Amino acid sequence: MNSVTQGAIDRQKHAAAAKALEFVQPGMVVGLGGGSTAGIAIRLLGKALHDGRLGDIAGVPCSSSSESLARQLGIPLTTLEKTEAVDLTIDGADEVDPNLNLIKGGGGALLHEKIEAQASRRVLIIVDSSKQSPRLGTHWPLPVEVVSFAWGSQARFLEDLGAEVTLRRTDNGQVFETDEGHFILDARFGSIGDAPALARAIEGRAGIVEHGLFLDVANDVLIAKEDGLLHFEQP
Repeated sequence: MNSVTQGAIDRQKHAAAAKALEFVQPGMVVGLGGGSTAGIAIRLLGKALHDGRLGDIAGVPCSSSSESLARQLGIPLTTLEKTEAVDLTIDGADEVDPNLNLIKGGGGALLHEKIEAQASRRVLIIVDSSKQSPRLGTHWPLPVEVVSFAWGSQARFLEDLGAEVTLRRTDNGQVFETDEGHFILDARFGSIGDAPALARAIEGRAGIVEHGLFLDVANDVLIAKEDGLLHFEQP
């Protein structure tokens, strides 16, 4: 990880979230991502609606925590069943490579986040500088969401693919469960040489619900640094 102070990281997260709001226009359906940086964006969106700087917005939260925060802030909500598509999803990432591919799922909402991204016309990823990586897997394990039944067999499968696997637990030692009641295996592959091939191998396994490789998903990535913001777009 980059040797950046927590104070600097917090400033960068806020800068990226604030810039993201410039992409929101009245009349939009906005996907509300998970994680700490997306949470800041949700708070800023709520404030903009409260102050009258934005209006006619409906949010689609991708997790129970995002939904709870949005409701607290008075952001009008809708669902993917009630809307044709999400105009813009604002979300974070755990790792971003030079091709704008991502590892996501550190917060545990990777399945909902991927569903929402696929239903979005535009996906905007906002991160601080510590999330930049020369290659996916360099700094973060790959979250893999699995059904609870026979989860150990999925762990062994991932180990056979070359990963060190840990069953995710909460701070009090209980097994972490997603909003869908699934478990998450954090698979540390190290630097991933062929992410598409790994994705294909994982996707073919019964019992694995989803993985945290988000390949060719992001349309825009905002990376906040101490000396400013970088905006990358898919060609």
